[in-house]
Amino acid sequence: MNDSSVGPVLVLYYSHNGATKNMANKIAQGIEQAGLEAMLRTVPEVSNNLQHIQAPVPQHGDPFVNKDDLALCSGLALGSPTRFGNMAAALKYFLDSTSKEWLCGTLVNKPASVFTSTSSLHGGQESTLLSMMLPLLHHGMVLCGLPYTLPALHSTQSGGSPYGATHHASDKCGASLSLEENTLCIAQGQRLAKLAMKLN
Repeated sequence: MNDSSVGPVLVLYYSHNGATKNMANKIAQGIEQAGLEAMLRTVPEVSNNLQHIQAPVPQHGDPFVNKDDLALCSGLALGSPTRFGNMAAALKYFLDSTSKEWLCGTLVNKPASVFTSTSSLHGGQESTLLSMMLPLLHHGMVLCGLPYTLPALHSTQSGGSPYGATHHASDKCGASLSLEENTLCIAQGQRLAKLAMKLN
């Protein structure tokens, strides 16, 4: 049963090949298991082709995020694939547009967490997580990671980090999450929702 007195937790992500979206869905599952509504949102592609006009509503998948979602949410999980050890441009483009929300303190004291996926095991997962934390700190959010009391963080042979859930999209796994990656994504969603309830 969802706690209707606390707003939904926003799971905002960019996904190119599906792995980050799969992680977002598992984090949303954890949020809802903990008793809050999960609000899944994505961001449009960024293109340097001036002739390319993207539809304002995606033809399939989760809706695009808007600024009202930031005001409505009680917490935020932010996810992106790695791009040279940094978040993807599409996600950063949206975050760069949130100056008004920063000035108004829209996200101050709300809990936040981050997650990422990369195709190489040492492809900058942790630096990508850190790059996503920086704007959230500027927004005054309360960051939470994954504690080492979670057994899957010790046993994982693929993704997993105390900074946030990760996925190693190897040739063998692709977008499919390992058992430990699934477990850690769900745990991250549960922890974020519990903190949102306490902070609200």
